[in-house]
Amino acid sequence: MIAVICIAAATCALMIAGVLFFPQIKIGKLTLSTYWLITLLGAIALIASCQVDVVGLGKSLIADTAVNPLKILVLFISMTVLSVFLDELGFFGFLASAVLKRAKSGQKRLFFSLYAAVSLLTIVTSNDIIVLSFTPFICYFAKNAKIDPVPYLAAEFVAANTWSMLLIIGNPTNIYLATACGVDFVTYVKYSIFPTLFAGTASLGVLWIMFRKKLSAPITGEADDAKIGDRLQLWVGIAHLAVCTVLLAISSYIGLEMWLIALCSAASLALFALVIAAARQQKPRALGRCLMRAPWQLIPFVLSMFVLIAGLEQKDVTAAIGGFLGTDFAALKYGVSSFFAANLINNIPMSVLFSSIISSVEGAGIEAVFATVIGSNLGAYFTPIGALAGIMWTKILNTHGLKFGYTGFLKIGVFVAIPALFAAIGGLYLSLFLFA
Repeated sequence: MIAVICIAAATCALMIAGVLFFPQIKIGKLTLSTYWLITLLGAIALIASCQVDVVGLGKSLIADTAVNPLKILVLFISMTVLSVFLDELGFFGFLASAVLKRAKSGQKRLFFSLYAAVSLLTIVTSNDIIVLSFTPFICYFAKNAKIDPVPYLAAEFVAANTWSMLLIIGNPTNIYLATACGVDFVTYVKYSIFPTLFAGTASLGVLWIMFRKKLSAPITGEADDAKIGDRLQLWVGIAHLAVCTVLLAISSYIGLEMWLIALCSAASLALFALVIAAARQQKPRALGRCLMRAPWQLIPFVLSMFVLIAGLEQKDVTAAIGGFLGTDFAALKYGVSSFFAANLINNIPMSVLFSSIISSVEGAGIEAVFATVIGSNLGAYFTPIGALAGIMWTKILNTHGLKFGYTGFLKIGVFVAIPALFAAIGGLYLSLFLFA
């Protein structure tokens, strides 16, 4: 047990250090992110030291269960491809421009319009995609409009990682925790709606209090127009995303697994894009860029963390943690502990860890699952370590000349994330009272 704990702890500590001090390394012309390389080395060390049952691990990877990490990865990457394809055609930038151009009465209306637009788009896509899509746009817009970008960047990041709780597809952690614990799409929405509404209201209120003085300054510049690249492919992409979302919502009633629905939708979209390109005698550039942007690095990262968590589970470490947490006041205990754990080891491995902990505790049930979902989403805007979105967000800002390090992130996160966390837990207790 001690050896497994030491390897897992060292891996997580080195991963955090890598994110903070050496996020990327260059091997020749190839630039690689260190967070997944470090976790991969940790998993290899665990297997090489015979601290994990490789046969049992292999069986779990091919098992026909909802907790199969390969299915989770297929579901998330497929949904990401559907969203990124639309972004490559300028869809999200166009929507952002349309919303922002209507805010002619000043920064206050602009601020609330941006928060609403990001929230709505996050619900039907995913938080990571919205962060990647909106952040460069906000940087350019703020520069042209000659306004401080920080209130809008904070609103974007908070909205994306709050309203991502509402649907199962909003965050890969939602997908993992819900499917691992056998929660279907409709049941998920039933228990997530009040925590999301409460957290969304609380976070918006705190943001407004923090930035209301800055938002009183006038807008003296003009924003650039955003253009749609290819209307035919755009409508094809919108149709695929819409149909996929509807099928995911009724998947438990039609007997189809969510990963298969998402995979078929992404494959169909790719086929349509190839046919359109062939008919036009052009290269499928939008599809090619989309596939280049897909989060393939999540595959070694999630699988490596799965190996580490399997080692902890096989040595009864997760059962010991579950025994400590118990079932009393589960919403509070699992919500707070998962929130802070996400900021120690990142929210994806935290979700893998907590799904194992929850399964080891008899009677933990739906309360612990959704409390962990809350922690995995809201923990993303406490520190940059909390989620991959935070790491990517700070990197994008640096490329635009905006220094937003760990301390700057924490100054906003500590005032917004903590009230949102307890508001969401309060919403969960209301959901349990109404539906359990």
